[in-house]
Amino acid sequence: MHKPTINGLSDADALDLIAQLVDQASDADDLALACHALSLADDLGARKLEPPEMALLDYFRANAWACRYKRRLGDREAVWDFEQPEVRQQVFLLRRAANSSGFTEMDAIRRCQILTNLGNQLDTLGRFVEARAYWSAALAIDTSFWMARANRGRALMHYAAALYDPGHHAIFAFHAHQDLVEAVALAARYPYLGDYRLAPIFMQSAEQIAHHYDVEAIGKARNPDGWGMGEDAMERAYRRWCLENILFLNPLNDVEKASVAAHDIMSLPDFITEINEPPIVTGMFNALKQEFVSARWMLWEGIRSEEPHFSDREVLLYNTMDYPSYGLSVEKVKMAFRMAYSILDKIAYFLNHYLALGIPEKRISFRTIWRDKDNGPVRDRFVKSENWPIRGLFWLSKDLFEEDMRDSTEPGARALAELRHHLEHKYVKVHEMRSVSSDPFCDTLAHSISRSDLEQRTLRLVQLARSALIYLSLGMHREERERAKRKRGLTATISLDPLPDEWKR
Repeated sequence: MHKPTINGLSDADALDLIAQLVDQASDADDLALACHALSLADDLGARKLEPPEMALLDYFRANAWACRYKRRLGDREAVWDFEQPEVRQQVFLLRRAANSSGFTEMDAIRRCQILTNLGNQLDTLGRFVEARAYWSAALAIDTSFWMARANRGRALMHYAAALYDPGHHAIFAFHAHQDLVEAVALAARYPYLGDYRLAPIFMQSAEQIAHHYDVEAIGKARNPDGWGMGEDAMERAYRRWCLENILFLNPLNDVEKASVAAHDIMSLPDFITEINEPPIVTGMFNALKQEFVSARWMLWEGIRSEEPHFSDREVLLYNTMDYPSYGLSVEKVKMAFRMAYSILDKIAYFLNHYLALGIPEKRISFRTIWRDKDNGPVRDRFVKSENWPIRGLFWLSKDLFEEDMRDSTEPGARALAELRHHLEHKYVKVHEMRSVSSDPFCDTLAHSISRSDLEQRTLRLVQLARSALIYLSLGMHREERERAKRKRGLTATISLDPLPDEWKR
């Protein structure tokens, strides 16, 4: 059969041809045609395309890789492979499209498609906490884009199934049912905003939820704003900021920005230990959680400060004429950044003990824990676990530590890694306004960053630390369920009492 080429075609016609080939490959499950479409995309990408066209080309490329991924679906071992090269390519291309300068110039529907597909792929990889942000971003562009709403609803039930606290299931079911029912209604009105063939599947998912949960009764009993938010105005403002930025260690904060979610209630699931073994993992998770909430508070204090602190009075500093920013509030943001980043390595330390990986302490880090050797395969202990949240941790680590992933799979991931390196080992200068490199007063020794960029990057890192702690807790829950199936003999229950707030000082 003659293979079409883009020779002699305009950029627009070439894009249309590639889009048609990808659609045909997907419908016919034709791997060879998908590969040919990718080859044509490489040819077109060698041209000097405008940014919106390049972003669109990356979207088509991602769809071709999605076609290639279908071959895995019948193979359970391949589906649970931690590496997932086809999904990796999709995430890479979709993120590159979403982060490109041409993204905002694209048609709204295309932008929604890119964000929705990106959410889908992150969810597949186990990064279900972060996936929701992309579906919600698509709906912020167009509230009628029902594919984003439907995928968000279905994914929410997978998230609910991973939770150890059954008390949250009903709330998750309520929100999932709302999304799915509304998506089906929108699909009837706007069938062109998605694959209408999927509408019956979404309706079936909604019916299954309604079969297991009294959704109407849950809705009537809900009182999301009926919880305390603090004793004074400052505490209430702080908790409101945490809710809006989805920073509470509470799964409900992923579906509610109301007072019901304004408490850090997430801990570890029930677990089994040998007789006389102390609750080591509980103590370590306590420490991780305390470090997280303290980093979160310092970030909030650092970004809201408007007056100099008395500890900075009469500290002799010189004006280097490049708008330097000094003071306790800046240092609080820096400390929040360092603490949030350190949580990731400590999660690796937790996993090494809990999963008995046997890695020497000096070699434990969030980057190295996954493999015996830097370029070796993922450890069998992870690959054979079929543990979705732990796979999410694995892919979160890729964003921060793998060179070929950092540039486009996580916005600002390289910037986060570079900032951490300079904060720990070199010299960071914070500016009220960003220095211009041609400025004669530009500090060539410093890693320069504006105060607003420092605050935004720290907020993003704290959000990543929150996701990582949720994946850790729910990954342990999955592991404990598997251990319970293999456990023989009698077990006795021991309860731990909550630590009173009065003891925290």
